[in-house]
Amino acid sequence: MKIQKFISKLFRFLLRSVAIIAELILAMVFLLVLFILVTSKISPPEVDDFSVGQREKIAKNHYVLGNNWLKKNEQGIWEMYIEGEPYERGLIYGELAKELIQKQEDIFVGQIDQFVPSKTWQRFLQLFIGFFNKDLPDNIQLENQQEIYGISHAFSDKYNYISTKYGRILNYHAAHDIGHALNDYSMVGCTSFALRNERTKDGKLLIGRNFDFYVGDEFAEEKLILFLKPTKGYGFVSYAWAGFTGVASGLNEEGLSVTINASKSDLPTSSKTPISLLAREILQYASTIEEAIAIARKRDVFVSETLLIGSKKDGKAILIEKSPTKMGVFDNKQSELVCANHFQSRTFLKDKENIENIIESDSHLRYAKVKSMLSNYRIIDVNKAAFILREQHDINGDTLGMGNPRSVNQLIAHHSVVIQPEQLLFYASTNDYQLGSYIAYDLKQVFKDKKVEVSAKIPEDPFLYSENYKLFQQYKITKNKISAFLIFSDKLNLTEDEVNNFIATNGESYVTYEMLGKYFMKKGNLKKAKHYFETALTKKVASLAIEQELRELIKECSE
Repeated sequence: MKIQKFISKLFRFLLRSVAIIAELILAMVFLLVLFILVTSKISPPEVDDFSVGQREKIAKNHYVLGNNWLKKNEQGIWEMYIEGEPYERGLIYGELAKELIQKQEDIFVGQIDQFVPSKTWQRFLQLFIGFFNKDLPDNIQLENQQEIYGISHAFSDKYNYISTKYGRILNYHAAHDIGHALNDYSMVGCTSFALRNERTKDGKLLIGRNFDFYVGDEFAEEKLILFLKPTKGYGFVSYAWAGFTGVASGLNEEGLSVTINASKSDLPTSSKTPISLLAREILQYASTIEEAIAIARKRDVFVSETLLIGSKKDGKAILIEKSPTKMGVFDNKQSELVCANHFQSRTFLKDKENIENIIESDSHLRYAKVKSMLSNYRIIDVNKAAFILREQHDINGDTLGMGNPRSVNQLIAHHSVVIQPEQLLFYASTNDYQLGSYIAYDLKQVFKDKKVEVSAKIPEDPFLYSENYKLFQQYKITKNKISAFLIFSDKLNLTEDEVNNFIATNGESYVTYEMLGKYFMKKGNLKKAKHYFETALTKKVASLAIEQELRELIKECSE
């Protein structure tokens, strides 16, 4: 009896102890969440009380607000002109483009819902990013904060459960960098080049670049070319999407251009200046290469990135290479400069991560292809520059299939541009990808008259109207279905005819067979999966890393 009483007392004591420990753990979790919520809250910058009024609708897809305007051109690209003080510019931007801004956020949040369907994990991700970026404003210039805050007023209320409007847009500007580090830019393999002297028709600087940033076709539907005339600094043009104030590709009125190319990077450990906002600062405040380098040295960044700087005043282009820990400048002092997704300066030549990137990724293959194509021509003009940016074949002319990451044109580009800094001409691609015509904007005329007229064009790529491109469009439909099955477990049962049709639409691409191999592997048919993985290896795969992955998958199927 005494033993029973002792056991009973011990049991109650243990229960109380467990309850106390559980309560302590819950309290600690609560305090941690509370700490994250409090410390991650981003306060807006101080601004003067200001109102810009409402836009006036001039015609379909054409709005005006004072000297500022937004309209959609004949090619389906939005054009915007904004001027004024930072907060004023942001308010005007938001008022003119509010539907476009809200649409882009709908797409962005929709993708998060797709990739992270669990509300619990979404909340965890929200807390993590909020805590990670709590010091983000400390790394963004006040002018940029005020402009972004102005735009944030146009955001929808329906996502306030995620964060405040200002907190959301500020984090969206850092999403590029965080996504870069999380997936090593597996969906971004930008290629660019700069030519001058004997390599161009007039001896003047000529720059070409593909911005291979792909987050779905829907995201790229509403492209926006922004012409911005600030009260401080230089007027400039930038090509991106609504709500984005950073720069991916741009040219200022002093003839200085900036384009960005990602490189392999470690996962960031703290928030720094988003690379697109560094590019924006250079574009707005630098007129020479020396000034651009000085600005770049002042800022710490999240991730590794190359900025190709072209300069009218210097008559040449250089590469600024930045990582979270160091910076290099590459000036080959030649008439030809090519940039892919690896570093070339002495600062990074012996860097282990850069060496691995060159060996394992597709960067060196695209670099070599551009070098090879440039050597085929004595003189390059804007049409030949576009031809190079549209190239889909291997270095020896062999087919790579369509959409191969090792080709210069991967058929995923958000946009492509050709720039003539000394003439202040900015050629912007239209849909689809870089296949449509490039339309030229003369910055002298834009900032003098505050209006836009297309001054020249580069014709469409004939491939846009080919049977092969029709096949590629069919191919993408099935490819997207397989991707949804692999990532989200969407229901999919391909018939034998559907498999054969998928192969027929893009039979020379290793991606076709890689996708089928992963499809059948998930279905449990390892024999078929192995067959398709082995077939993929008979094609020109994009990189050593992918080749190694395919061999590992074959091994898994064999076991």
